[in-house]
Amino acid sequence: MLEWFRSLMLAHADFAPWYLFGAILLAGFNLPVSIDILLVAAALLAATALPEKMWHLFAAVSIGCYLSAWISYWVGRLLVGRGLLRLKFFSKLLSQERIERVKTFYDKYGLLTLVIGRFIPFGMRNCIFMTTGISRFSFVKFILRDALACLIWSTTAFFLFYFAGQNFETLYPYLKLFNLIIFSLFAIAVIGFVWYKMRKSARSKSSCS
Repeated sequence: MLEWFRSLMLAHADFAPWYLFGAILLAGFNLPVSIDILLVAAALLAATALPEKMWHLFAAVSIGCYLSAWISYWVGRLLVGRGLLRLKFFSKLLSQERIERVKTFYDKYGLLTLVIGRFIPFGMRNCIFMTTGISRFSFVKFILRDALACLIWSTTAFFLFYFAGQNFETLYPYLKLFNLIIFSLFAIAVIGFVWYKMRKSARSKSSCS
């Protein structure tokens, strides 16, 4: 997908930031558009093929991500809160248990919830934004807090991949090692989680007997 998107952007270089901006806004409606992939593509384009448009691409990603959160908030406040949870897609994405968990965390930590949520991919961001809307938290407080959260996330992620793109040949030999480390950490996390669940189940059985 990245290669296809890169080819499209190069073919329409003058409008590349606008295409990115529009695609990111669509993600706010929970369409199957990955903001993470778009951000990575923008950073790599800026580092390799379109260096003269680096700031344009960064602005498109940052502002697009910020406004996309506004869309998710109002989808949650106006639509999900009025019966959209009856639809199978939204009921899976926003189960009552998940809504309550996010609401509790947001009540307690506010800005920290948004900062952490910005760094979690695979739909968790939109879940937080829509839950904020469903719970009817102040929109003004939400956009003020998320302005900082979005700036931290978009700046960190964009320039991390921008740097990686500029130094791809130097970093390439280390990619296998990096992948091995990530896979090992993931495997350890899964094993630890399974072990914890088994131990917890064993304890509850022993306490009942």
